[in-house]
Amino acid sequence: MHALVDFHCHLDLYPDFENLVSQKEQAQVYTLAVTTTPRAWERNRDLTSGNEYVKAALGLHPQLVGQFEHELALWKRYLSETRFVGEVGLDAGPGYFKTLPAQIRVFKQMAAACAEAGGKVLTVHSVRAAKEVLDVLSDTGVFERNQVVLHWFTGSLAEARRAVSLGCYFSINEQMLLNDRGHTLLGLIPRSKLLTETDGPFTRAGNVPRQPGDVQSCLRRIGDSVRKPVEMIQEQVAKNASLLFAES
Repeated sequence: MHALVDFHCHLDLYPDFENLVSQKEQAQVYTLAVTTTPRAWERNRDLTSGNEYVKAALGLHPQLVGQFEHELALWKRYLSETRFVGEVGLDAGPGYFKTLPAQIRVFKQMAAACAEAGGKVLTVHSVRAAKEVLDVLSDTGVFERNQVVLHWFTGSLAEARRAVSLGCYFSINEQMLLNDRGHTLLGLIPRSKLLTETDGPFTRAGNVPRQPGDVQSCLRRIGDSVRKPVEMIQEQVAKNASLLFAES
């Protein structure tokens, strides 16, 4: 059986964070533990240090930029400590549109830093801002020496095609596949660029937050959608994740 992949999970927002890191490492579940502010980085780094399957990503969530833009300097200080960056990006949704100028200012600086450093894997939020996200990543040169994973992508099909042409990965969660749009998007994604995620604890399984690594039902939906055996999908997703994790 091939490894499971949870390429975008807020492990540190679960009450049993430390135990979950150990459990997912022992279970050999490829897990990217994203952070939402640079202040969270040190504990995530320390708990995942030396792991093969559970890695931590350095983030400054776009929804929190209005409160934590001042932590950008701290984010820059930590960047050299990690290959993985996230959660970062832009959110132009109704609740966060007023901070979009600050978000763009911060995201441009983070993208430029990643472009200069090279060798990073970015997991990127792009709610109602896919064009702007791709513009920033392109203009700063991120795609030249880094890998970009679009997390929970909700942009247009034209934007999805542009992202594919730029070499983006896409991390898919089950909630994305509850409508036709998600299945159409899935049809555009090259299998070599496909990953799974939970975005836990922000997605739910029934009435409870989805647990890290709980992607089996997502894999089944993907398999049904593309008419391939779930084992084949799981093998491909594990291969894709292993390549991104291998160089860290």
